[in-house]
Amino acid sequence: MPDPRIKNEAQYEALVKKGYSKEKSARIANTPDAGEKGGKAKPYEEWTKEELYEQAKKVGISGRSYMNKKSLIKSLRTN
Repeated sequence: MPDPRIKNEAQYEALVKKGYSKEKSARIANTPDAGEKGGKAKPYEEWTKEELYEQAKKVGISGRSYMNKKSLIKSLRTN
């Protein structure tokens, strides 16, 4: 039975199988536009530092307030 708190159940399950914790998987799967494809989002290099910070906040990256733009991009791509 799907969990009604998870917005993107397929993505959540895939992340758990990949080894992510349930909490982190849920955060990512519940992020607005999570897992949507189609090339509509601009590359992180074109985002402002503030936009990157807000995205890092949404997905739960710790230490984000100390990161510069390059570090935020790296963290968003690897987490």
